[in-house]
Amino acid sequence: MRKSHPVRRAVLATAATVSGIVLLLSLKPASDPGSAAAGGAVPPAAAQSPQGGAQPIGNGTVTGDAAQTQYGAVQVRLTVSGGKITEAEAVRAPRGGQSDRITSDAVPRLNQAAVAAQSAEIDAVSGATYTSAGYRQSLQSALDKARAAGSAGAPGAAGSGQGPGSARARTVTGDAAQTQYGPVQVRITVDGGKITEAEAVRAPRGGQSDRITSDAVPRLNQAAVAAQSAEIDAVSGATYTSAGYRQSLQSALDRAGG
Repeated sequence: MRKSHPVRRAVLATAATVSGIVLLLSLKPASDPGSAAAGGAVPPAAAQSPQGGAQPIGNGTVTGDAAQTQYGAVQVRLTVSGGKITEAEAVRAPRGGQSDRITSDAVPRLNQAAVAAQSAEIDAVSGATYTSAGYRQSLQSALDKARAAGSAGAPGAAGSGQGPGSARARTVTGDAAQTQYGPVQVRITVDGGKITEAEAVRAPRGGQSDRITSDAVPRLNQAAVAAQSAEIDAVSGATYTSAGYRQSLQSALDRAGG
């Protein structure tokens, strides 16, 4: 019996050692960051990741900077409601010749993609690489502006109901006015009972009309905001376009309640 004591002590020591190793191994996974997240104890970084640092998007309408492309400028306008993009449109896009066909096919698809993605991470439309790239660039610019407006305490912040770009601002589009050279259609943004922005979403295009439109429309837009009415002067050399602009502008004003 006495000779067996050392053996028994060795067996017990070995068993204790093995038990200790097993215990250590069983405790190791609990210290792994990945398993802690899976077990419901989310580490600080993971707890913050759903927000990703993104700022809220302010309600209202916002227009991105014009992006210059090889075939012309692309400029995107967003309408935001409830912190989400509800409408996207290209207020400027390449025109003339083959660009008309490409623009008419690509822009509606890009508009839909922007609303669906709620970001500028949208695919290019096949055959419209330059237009798509310009669209994304201007769209990102519009999103940046909307987020700046929606940041805490800024005018136009979601739910603030104060200042330009707030939920009080609305966009109204007048009836298309037919002219000798093509339709003219005006859209205005009204905030606090005042016209804050005016634009021709449709205007004569093709041939000499491109030059006349590019010269006259920006001046008519500025005149509408300055006059706060449809009583604006015609632009020299663009008599028909000016008349159509005033007609559609008056229609938009009537819809906006005068």
